[in-house]
Parts: sequence; structure tokens; C-alpha cells
Amino acid sequence: MNEVNAMTEERRKLRERLQELEEQIAETKRRLPAHSVKPPVMMDLLALEDERDLVLERIERLRGA
Repeated sequence: MNEVNAMTEERRKLRERLQELEEQIAETKRRLPAHSVKPPVMMDLLALEDERDLVLERIERLRGA
């Protein structure tokens, strides 16, 4: 596989992961109660958002390459 194809494949996988993360973030937000947010749920949400940010950064770097 040449470098262009490898980058295209990585971009595709990153977009798929980004979609999965967005769905998981939305589901986690639905689990948040209006009051008295539970720490484990909030930790899950923050971890998902952190990973989403990393995926977005990687996509941007590939776009610039």
C-alpha cells in the first residue's frame, strides 16, 4: 500500500472512530441527570471528549500533510 492510500485509509478509520465517539458522547450526555451529576459518568464523558479531540487533531494533521 502506498503512502497516499495509507493516509486515506487512516483518515477513513479516524472518521469512523470520530463518529463512534460522537455517538458515545451523546449517549453519555443523555445519562447525565439534571442535578447531582455522578462522578463516574462525568469521567466517562470527559475521557470520550478528550479522545474525540485527539482524533480531530490527527485528522487535521493528515489534512495538512
